Amino acid sequence: MILLADMKNRRILMEPTEKKTNFITNAIDHDIDNKVYTNDRVHTRFPPEPNGYLHIGHAKASLLNYRISQEYQGKFNLRFDDTNPSKEDMEYVDSIKEDLAWLGIKWDDRLFFASSYFDKMADYAVELIKKGLAFVDDLTSEEMREYRGNLTEPGKESPCRSRSVEENLELFEQMKCGKLPEGSRVLRAKIDMASPNMNMRDPAIYRILHIKHHTADKDWFIFPMYDYAHPIEDAIEGITHSLCTLEFEDHRPFYEWVLSNLDDFQNEPPRQIEFAKLNLTKTIIGKRYLKQLVDEKIVDGWDDPRLATISGLRRRGYTPESIQAFCEAIGVAKTNSTVDIAMLEHFIRDDLKLKAPRLMTIMDPLKVTITNYPEDQVEWVELPLNQEDPDMGNYTTPFSREIFVEKADFMEAPPKKYYRLFPGNEVRLRGAYFITCNEVVKDEDGNVIELKCTYDPATRSGSGFSERKVKGTIHWVDINHAKEIEVHLYDYLIDDEAGINKDNFIEHINPNSLEIVNAYAEPEVMKATPYEKFQFIRNGFFSVDPKYSTPAKLVFNEIVSLKSSWKPSK
Repeated sequence: MILLADMKNRRILMEPTEKKTNFITNAIDHDIDNKVYTNDRVHTRFPPEPNGYLHIGHAKASLLNYRISQEYQGKFNLRFDDTNPSKEDMEYVDSIKEDLAWLGIKWDDRLFFASSYFDKMADYAVELIKKGLAFVDDLTSEEMREYRGNLTEPGKESPCRSRSVEENLELFEQMKCGKLPEGSRVLRAKIDMASPNMNMRDPAIYRILHIKHHTADKDWFIFPMYDYAHPIEDAIEGITHSLCTLEFEDHRPFYEWVLSNLDDFQNEPPRQIEFAKLNLTKTIIGKRYLKQLVDEKIVDGWDDPRLATISGLRRRGYTPESIQAFCEAIGVAKTNSTVDIAMLEHFIRDDLKLKAPRLMTIMDPLKVTITNYPEDQVEWVELPLNQEDPDMGNYTTPFSREIFVEKADFMEAPPKKYYRLFPGNEVRLRGAYFITCNEVVKDEDGNVIELKCTYDPATRSGSGFSERKVKGTIHWVDINHAKEIEVHLYDYLIDDEAGINKDNFIEHINPNSLEIVNAYAEPEVMKATPYEKFQFIRNGFFSVDPKYSTPAKLVFNEIVSLKSSWKPSK
């Protein structure tokens, strides 16, 4: 797959130049070779449930389905599996569409909702009842669990399993019309209570819920279970290859059972293929856990930059291209594994290194007074926006007698091979002059509060001066022109991965995952707009926060540091 830049330096998914081979494409190629589907068609879909915001795992799944459709010149559907209205909302529908479009996925006019098929699904349930393959059950949920058995013992049949077709049809109609109390009955498939696959032990296919659906065009009192609805949705839409994650592998026999027992789907039924889901180190993935973090206000909403939601990654400053490249690199596998988050961070660094302007900000300021510089003089020095891309051009920044440098760039008693500021040492100010530290000013508590330095006027950058060399170059900001900005520095949300599970993950939340500091920026930084990205020299990559930035004070989110512990394989 290739990525092409447009006029705004944004890149979107384009048609692939060559197909990547994996077990999924091998299966599709096999179907094409054997003429399984008319005209060798390939039709995929991404079917999110609108009960939360998408996360990085959904990015992998949606991009995989979309890429496969492109590689085979096929079709791609976006379908909302909105069969559980108690947990779903239009807010999630809108956010999912926005996130997928941002990722570069296009569905054109192929947007569907499972709720559009509710009438057909109910008709198919009637067909199963008439065939003696479904029955209305009175057992409570607790009794159903008891009757179900376990992995070593078979289940036992419900007393309601022997109901006549006529009685089941009448009861199902009462369920459908809202004449029976919520939760009082379920419709179950009649398969095999002794099956070694628990999903085949007479699974429920309809339950009663007296709740308003957010998209259905009429009131419904019964709602299909996901395992029943999913194969029907795929078949109605003409999906050929239903790509899903490994937890659905044990559900595939029921997927195939539904389709094989409905008359409309005997010709070219869809084929389910499972792949490993994405797990990241030091990261919380899973909508139920993300929702808990949001509901308990542990994070700042679904788009909190510490979350691996698509909206959170976007707000933090990740680009669609970096996520596309990451998902392409990890590929698809049949076995679940965990990917080092450093790999994801590598791809955003790699994407931004030539895109992001490189500007100067001071996070922890230390005042420097250049004692031999004229008191009332201000000059404007010219600097490249990105040394690695001359086409980005240059900008100018003010320089005068008083500047800020980073406290970390000074040591009073430095170790060997320390080349920054210390008493008697000379360094280069990036784009400006050589300065020498002559005096250290301290407060009553002995803290260093100011350095008094001198500069060499002959050493201005670009002047051709080569009489002597210095080993240290540091960045700086002119005090009289510095603008205060707010910077959000991030650590991983999970501080310890050992022993973490779904029941105790809240206990492992890193209390220091967010640090807010006030920094000082050169004037060029203040031209930034929401989502615009920069490399702050020696501090990392940062993006303008769209939620809290104002014209009076910009807020920047740390995207990633400059160093990487992960390297791509040769």
